[in-house]
Amino acid sequence: MTKPSLPDLLHAAVTAVGGTERPGQVAMAEAVAEAVDDNAHLLVQAGTGTGKSLGYLVPALAHGERVVVATATLALQRQLVERDLPRTVDALHPLLRRRPEFAMLKGRSNYLCLHRLHEGAPQEEEDGLFDVFEQATPTSKLGKDLLRLRDWADETETGDRDALTPGVSDRAWGQVSVSSRECLGASKCAYGAECFAEAARERAKLADVVITNHALLAIDAIEGAPVLPSHEVLIIDEAHELVSRVTGVATGELTPGQVNRAVRRAAKLVNEKAADQLQTAAESFERLMELALPGRLEEIPEDLGYCLMALRDAARTVISALGSTRDKSVQDEDAVRKQAIASVENVHAVAERIANGSEFDVVWYERHDRFGASLRVAPLSVSGLLREKLFEDRSVVLTSATLKLGGDFNGVAASLGLAPEGTAGEDVPPWKGLDVGSPFEYAKQGILYVAKHLAQPGREGSRTDMLDELAELIEAAGGRTLGLFSSMRAAQAAAEELRGRLDLPILLQGEETLGELIKSFASDARTCLFGTLSLWQGVDVPGANCQLVVMDRVPFPRPDDPLMSARQKAVEEAGGNGFMAVAATHAALLMAQGAGRLVRATGDRGVVAVLDPRVERARYGSFLRKSMPDFWYTTDRNQVRRSLAAIDAAAKASQADA
Repeated sequence: MTKPSLPDLLHAAVTAVGGTERPGQVAMAEAVAEAVDDNAHLLVQAGTGTGKSLGYLVPALAHGERVVVATATLALQRQLVERDLPRTVDALHPLLRRRPEFAMLKGRSNYLCLHRLHEGAPQEEEDGLFDVFEQATPTSKLGKDLLRLRDWADETETGDRDALTPGVSDRAWGQVSVSSRECLGASKCAYGAECFAEAARERAKLADVVITNHALLAIDAIEGAPVLPSHEVLIIDEAHELVSRVTGVATGELTPGQVNRAVRRAAKLVNEKAADQLQTAAESFERLMELALPGRLEEIPEDLGYCLMALRDAARTVISALGSTRDKSVQDEDAVRKQAIASVENVHAVAERIANGSEFDVVWYERHDRFGASLRVAPLSVSGLLREKLFEDRSVVLTSATLKLGGDFNGVAASLGLAPEGTAGEDVPPWKGLDVGSPFEYAKQGILYVAKHLAQPGREGSRTDMLDELAELIEAAGGRTLGLFSSMRAAQAAAEELRGRLDLPILLQGEETLGELIKSFASDARTCLFGTLSLWQGVDVPGANCQLVVMDRVPFPRPDDPLMSARQKAVEEAGGNGFMAVAATHAALLMAQGAGRLVRATGDRGVVAVLDPRVERARYGSFLRKSMPDFWYTTDRNQVRRSLAAIDAAAKASQADA
């Protein structure tokens, strides 16, 4: 039988999902097929509306080897598993003469633990277990969540937290889930045969396509013990998020609360001497943390060094004691012991990592108004880790709507541990970059406006001129505004000021769940939505209700961000431009994502307004502008007001006709 052609397969898949074939999607599919066949690496920028998920799924399924697809967001995982893959598999089945299987795989704590559900969570202060379902009053929020979880456990097929609608609080979920370190193991657990997490792993072993998240991909790379099944092709969607997700997984933290919890969990299971040693070290750490000032620790202070070594040694003693003693008076001892070991091992690992010190780590204190002080450690860079762990023994395709910054892929490639495109050499994985464009006519559909007449934003103080400009733009647009702010304080100040000035509804992130806010924003043309980081990337509102996207300032990292400033300094010491490599790249990525909120469909029209004159005046301004969609560019405030008023009038006329 003749092997079906890629265009035929793509056509069948696109028809099945009710889409339209686009030149960019075809170009992407051909490039992915070539990379997979050649066991090569590919970076693909595919704009919103390209249909990039089919652009990689179809050639991957046609190849016939196992594929892992890692995404950053739950929304995309759901789209792939619930919509794109079922329809694509059905469409390709007659052509391929086989039906590829697919499965979702996440970290263990994402699945309901039947042992925890039925036996309860180990108690902190006393021996044995308590039934949290009895302890929580049925009328409390926690009680209601737990009762709903118990009912859900009888009907769910996957036990996946994300399949529970509506969701429950982290506190409630923590009572019915375990981390991989706390898990008893299927062979030792009374519920091992019914375990949801084990079932998910088994399904993944049999699947041709495994959908996972960046975090599990990072764990698979860092831990050394494989979590994902072996695979020949790795596709990373939303690849602009990968470095931050891997950094998050590789970050360690110590807090007094966390250390004291480890002491309580271990105390009843070890001899008094070992327990006292850990308790003494924990008390010293808590006293020291009370005096901790936020900021980077370029060198570990002597008192902190002694304290960490005491914690490390005491934790090691407790771990040895936990492994050798048994106490049958403790109810469900295996679960209690496993939880205690997990807590103490984490304290030991982080204390040892910081005490040993490494030029490749950044250590800093953080102080939170609600949770107090914490000691954190993160890798200075994850590029070496990614180069070593990601690009060996498999073809890797990375894709996103924003991978080209300042006009090329090299900035993102460097963060992934790759040399500039076209560079060849030993230990340098070669790769190709491809920008397949967008089906949208950005120059006709959108305007990029930079308010160059405004004063340059300072670190502190109100920006009266910016708020005046914002109010005028929103009035001209008749609402329809997504306000993207560089800090929550700025978003709150703007919402408070404009609620007093404008007769328009202004929603503010944090005053309701994000989902409800976006739903309200999408349903009313007069409404504005203000917020910070998650709105820069998480809003998809096509149509006339989002016709003005405003950025209050260039979203550079905070100057006091210990990790970002350390990374910037390291680039400078190596002879590079730290500001451009770290701060400007961070800002460009966010601005590209934020600008992408405007045009979500072929009929969308509107304005992206940046209320920061540096995008026009500063030397790095052209780099930021090149990173955003190719909108028609202007600094003429009167022109923009006229355009917004015309777009508003057209939207109202269209609504009246409908």
